[in-house]
Amino acid sequence: MGMKKTILCFLMSMTIASLCQGAEKTIMHCFAFTPKPEATDADFKAYYEATDQLAKDFTGIKRVWYGKLRAPLNQVSVDPASAKKFTPESPKVEGATATRVRREHGACMEFVDAAAWGAYAKSPAHDAWAKVYDKVRVPGTTTYQILPVQ
Repeated sequence: MGMKKTILCFLMSMTIASLCQGAEKTIMHCFAFTPKPEATDADFKAYYEATDQLAKDFTGIKRVWYGKLRAPLNQVSVDPASAKKFTPESPKVEGATATRVRREHGACMEFVDAAAWGAYAKSPAHDAWAKVYDKVRVPGTTTYQILPVQ
């Protein structure tokens, strides 16, 4: 086999091997939030810039995504006393008070591993970012983490 064919075969095998690795071993931390009605375009620009900077300042973050959600998330909750009365056998509770929040924006941060995700909330970089984030969101978020497949 000629040198060109050998190199081509090597490159193809490397490409196929990289595509067959499977799921990432990182942790994805995602959250959706309700924007403050008074938040300005400048506030959101500062939030986007601070989120980009967070990925530079905290080495445990590989990537960040942020923006407006394609479809808002509507989260409904029931008052705590009524929530205790809900069971699979009793899916309705008379007199329950429900509230709804509409999450319109979100972000995801990919962490290199569980240790990085655990250290994130205690880091000075997070504290600086949170001050800017708090200017664009109503307190409270819908948060979840996607763990790597073992």
